[in-house]
Amino acid sequence: MSFAFGTWSEPLTFLLVVMAIDYITGITAAVRDGSGLDSRVGFWGLLKKGFMLLVIILSHRIDLLLGYDIAMGGAIAFYIVNELLSVIENFGRMGLPLPPQLLDIVKALRNRTASTKNDDTNSSDQK
Repeated sequence: MSFAFGTWSEPLTFLLVVMAIDYITGITAAVRDGSGLDSRVGFWGLLKKGFMLLVIILSHRIDLLLGYDIAMGGAIAFYIVNELLSVIENFGRMGLPLPPQLLDIVKALRNRTASTKNDDTNSSDQK
């Protein structure tokens, strides 16, 4: 474990907890909103979380190579925010009342992500 992640940190623990909560709330939301459980969706969700951990391992090794402690912390912070947004969306799908300001932030962040993906696709199409 220390080879992969270095010393175990609280942000890494928090990320794993949020990943588990996201998976559980995703299953609950799928049952609640009637879309049902799909083993392929669940498999890809777990695989995606595994790849997130691989990125964190890679970022730790980059930190060691460069002698800095930046890449791993940045990757963990990014994935924590991403997972928290997903948990909030799952709560919304379950019908949990959420503060409107929180919903506005989630929508804005999702729209920004979608527009960035569209910009990347359009710019790569033009090359």
